[in-house]
Amino acid sequence: MVELNSKYDPHEVETGRYEEWLHKDLFKPSEDKKAHPYSIVIPPPNVTGKLHLGHAWDTTLQDMIIRQKRMQGFDTLWLPGMDHAGIATQAKVEAKLAEEGISRYDLGREKFLEQVWAWKDEYAENIRQQWAKLGLSLDYSRERFTLDDGLSKAVRTVFVKLYEKGLIYRGEYIINWDPKARTALSDIEVIHKDVEGAFYHLQYPLADGSGFLEVATTRPETLLGDTAVAVNPADPRYKDLIGKTVILPLVGKEIPIIGDEHADMEFGTGVVKITPAHDPNDFEVGNRHNLPRVNVMNDDGTMNELAGKYAGMDRFAARKAMVADLKEDGTLIEIEKMIHSVGHSERTGVMVEPRLSTQWFVKMQPLAQQALANQETSDAVEFYPPRFNKTFTTWMENVHDWVISRQLWWGHQIPAWYHKETGEMYVGMEAPKDIENWRQDNDVLDTWFSSALWPFSTLGWPNTENPDFKRYFPNNTLVTGYDIIFFWVSRMIFESLEFTGRRPFKNVLLHGLIRDEQGRKMSKSLGNGIDPMDVIEKYGADSLRWFLATGSTPGQDVRFSYEKMDAAWNFINKIWNASRFVLMNTSEMTLKDIDLTSEKTVVDRWILTRLNETVEKVTTLFDKFEFGEAGRALYNFIWDDFCDWYIEMSKEVLYGEDETQKQTTRSVLLYTLDQILRLLHPIMPFVTEKIWQELPHEGDSIVTASYPVVHPELNDDTAASGMAVLVELIRAVRNIRAEVNTPLSKAITLLIKPTAQHVGEFLRGNTHYIQRFTNPEELVIAEDLTAPELAMSAVIHGAELYLPLAELINIPEEIARLEKEADKWQKEVQRVQGKLANERFVAKAPAAVVAEERAKETQYQERLQTVRERINTLQGLAK
Repeated sequence: MVELNSKYDPHEVETGRYEEWLHKDLFKPSEDKKAHPYSIVIPPPNVTGKLHLGHAWDTTLQDMIIRQKRMQGFDTLWLPGMDHAGIATQAKVEAKLAEEGISRYDLGREKFLEQVWAWKDEYAENIRQQWAKLGLSLDYSRERFTLDDGLSKAVRTVFVKLYEKGLIYRGEYIINWDPKARTALSDIEVIHKDVEGAFYHLQYPLADGSGFLEVATTRPETLLGDTAVAVNPADPRYKDLIGKTVILPLVGKEIPIIGDEHADMEFGTGVVKITPAHDPNDFEVGNRHNLPRVNVMNDDGTMNELAGKYAGMDRFAARKAMVADLKEDGTLIEIEKMIHSVGHSERTGVMVEPRLSTQWFVKMQPLAQQALANQETSDAVEFYPPRFNKTFTTWMENVHDWVISRQLWWGHQIPAWYHKETGEMYVGMEAPKDIENWRQDNDVLDTWFSSALWPFSTLGWPNTENPDFKRYFPNNTLVTGYDIIFFWVSRMIFESLEFTGRRPFKNVLLHGLIRDEQGRKMSKSLGNGIDPMDVIEKYGADSLRWFLATGSTPGQDVRFSYEKMDAAWNFINKIWNASRFVLMNTSEMTLKDIDLTSEKTVVDRWILTRLNETVEKVTTLFDKFEFGEAGRALYNFIWDDFCDWYIEMSKEVLYGEDETQKQTTRSVLLYTLDQILRLLHPIMPFVTEKIWQELPHEGDSIVTASYPVVHPELNDDTAASGMAVLVELIRAVRNIRAEVNTPLSKAITLLIKPTAQHVGEFLRGNTHYIQRFTNPEELVIAEDLTAPELAMSAVIHGAELYLPLAELINIPEEIARLEKEADKWQKEVQRVQGKLANERFVAKAPAAVVAEERAKETQYQERLQTVRERINTLQGLAK
């Protein structure tokens, strides 16, 4: 064994370690095909730049799951890959070209795509380097990309089959349009923001000269596309006007007054302008009344030739000019300022324009119904936390048809061709044979269309005989943020059910967002973003992973802070120092020297019992994805039980004369440290590998070492309960010493009155620990002990403690301290009684849990009574 450095240095520990793991092929699936398969496919990051803390969190949780399952003997596959991220990547490359004064149109489609592929190659390599820094145990031999040949075939297969079933169609509808990216957007790619706007109240003169109708609009620039005004047919103010016409301001043409229930009698004047090409509601009204659709805007947000003198102007400049003209000719009645919610493009940030456009759509109703029905079967997807199942079902119940075409060049080009002469449309897996007579649809598919197939397309589908597909599909667990349930999770579920007949994964673990210390979302505009690579450079990957793993509960956000990173580093340093102690005291031992069968001290038996309890608790919590709780269990066991108590108490033996006992304690030290490292490995892989390699061990790496299991033969309930009393006793004495400023070096009198026989027997059998850790000059343990009147006191489980420090006691202060303690026990009594008074708890909780609560009630009441009696005694002395 090699002695560890005196201080934990993450750079020394982590450098080169990942490359060793890859060289040994430790991350590939098991060759033992009798093992149960367990698969995760990584949520593919966009090839648009660097990974952020959210990615680090997401992938750390997946790595923890897959590392634990690998150690538990599962045949694990964690498949990596990346997303071409259509609009996001194209926007990045176009911005880069714009700095050089070039547009994609200058290059043409083929040359532009060469530029994007070069970008993809550069940033994909950056992402792999970041994965390596995080220590992600991915099987790179199976890495996929959403535009690779296999996935492209899957995409075409899905498109063609949905088209043939009538679930994909092409139609003219109002869609969300991004004028900067010049592409359609789905509803969930639109972010609504409150902005300052206005209602512009305008006069629409009646054509017969009998007056005018007052119309209010927030978008006067679309006025030139009006093809009617609508009133409610039940509105007594206007029902006689239905069928007449008004003069459209600025244009002078007549448009009809129609009756439609879309006009709300209670809102505004009850008259609305109808612009079928520029508003989704107006589009529906137009369909009902056979109105023409007049589109007055280009795809870049400028006004087109139908806008007359405003042609060529940006939409907002045209608005300003039109309002000025309306004011000048007396048509403008008033401008009513307001704050309203307006859609903005998630990718480019510009205001979305509702626009009439011919697009491809997926008919969602049948697919959504299939997904909802499946949630009532044994093949349902399990959401963690379960509340997100409601989020999923609500969205599916209210889903709209999905616009899947994008006016981009980077992506899966739609497999539809149009005959150059006849206009006939052909949809198929491959291009028509006489391709010179056909042109392919210019549009590409929405990025989410291909990523919706990710759980099965990455495993070789549509070849259902592919060995990976047969073995690893459905996936076991998906880990992702709650913010993309709509974008991605929902789509994977309905596509998988449609094309494989199975759910895509058994579990969905949803985590929250990483926020700054003030709880704000990290963003460029706030300048509060944190690069995970910078954190790793300062603290190491294991510290970051520990913070991310244990920082919150499923579904909740987590706040990043450097104070928490300091605490994570300190914890690892504590483990490092404890490991150094163990190694220094076991340097001559080999694996065959470790023997847990010989006679052990009570402290040995206690730590092995606590280890078993920790193994059971951590394993259960991992299975429930409650990593924060698992981290707390590990932390408490490692820091408190192992480092602060067991190691300190082991020195009694290690520095003694009994060589047989020394060998047993050394064995317990090595065994417990080995098990701790294995428990910790899924969370902090680097430092656990480094230390484990210095211990006596079998196998190449802790990566493939077996995960700890409970060994009932090592349990000792008597040692566990006795040590719990001993630890409580030592802490109580230390607390009293601190209160009266009496250091441990100063010997005191310690009087112990056991109130339970087994406690007295245990304490009398372990006085050497009491002597060492409390330093009494006189130690008395007696059931018939009379409590001294002037003494500091404490009540522990099964005993009362008295420290006669008469000259140091301030009676009023001691009474005040005891009253606080009485208040604490009173609250504990009330809490447990409240629990036991709950009929549902008593009826549904396991009998052992209820019995444990009843025992607590008795114990707390006894402590409360003893403290109150002590208060009464001191109050009598104070008089």
